Amino acid sequence: MTELPDGPVIEVTVAAPADAVWAALRDPDLIRRWHGWDVEELAEEIRTIYLNGVTEDPVARTLEINGGDRFTLHEISDNSTVVRITQAPKGSDPDWVDYYDDITEGWWTFLHQLRFAVERHGLAERRTILFHGVLADPRPILDAAGLQALRAVEPGSAYRAVAPSGEDLSGTLWARRPSQVAVTVDGWGDGLLILADQPVNPHRPEGGAMLLLTTYGLGDPHWEALKERWGAWWEKHRAPDPLP
Repeated sequence: MTELPDGPVIEVTVAAPADAVWAALRDPDLIRRWHGWDVEELAEEIRTIYLNGVTEDPVARTLEINGGDRFTLHEISDNSTVVRITQAPKGSDPDWVDYYDDITEGWWTFLHQLRFAVERHGLAERRTILFHGVLADPRPILDAAGLQALRAVEPGSAYRAVAPSGEDLSGTLWARRPSQVAVTVDGWGDGLLILADQPVNPHRPEGGAMLLLTTYGLGDPHWEALKERWGAWWEKHRAPDPLP
């Protein structure tokens, strides 16, 4: 990511033709296969972000959403496309100024979800679990989860680790930035785990943590066991709710 006068620029290079990536950004059925996580409001969130009131140019493959954040696609070969988001300047939308850094972090997460879903799974159906909030352990999420060894792994390199849930993890380090790490997980049907430290803002004065698990092809028993293991760890380690 680089800082420009307009705002942060976040980009990824996706190993796919520009037309395929553009379709993944415009078809709501495809967007739900990479954007965010499973919640009842996902379809409405997709419409709000990517469809309602946007300005798009399918020929130039540009998309400007409400608030002024702008997607541009740049085909650098027949099977390689740069997806770039230029964020609107901070303060351009007063309703979201408190969450500006959260939006920047979210775009990074979403772009790497897009790249992963397109490159590794051809936008197949997925299952996701999200845990987020404040942990009792004030250290960064990698330390709190016992995965600090991932800091020494280079993107594209293999890793092995024991998850906070107790299961063995293996795969490759998919991407990283100072506040987030994404790793593939072989045992989740070639899934994706993103660990993130959430920014401090007026509504979250101590910051927070996020674990986002994406899985493919797991049978119901395996899926339910996975949710139970990670949910048990999260509930044990999250900070108590503040007193009213």
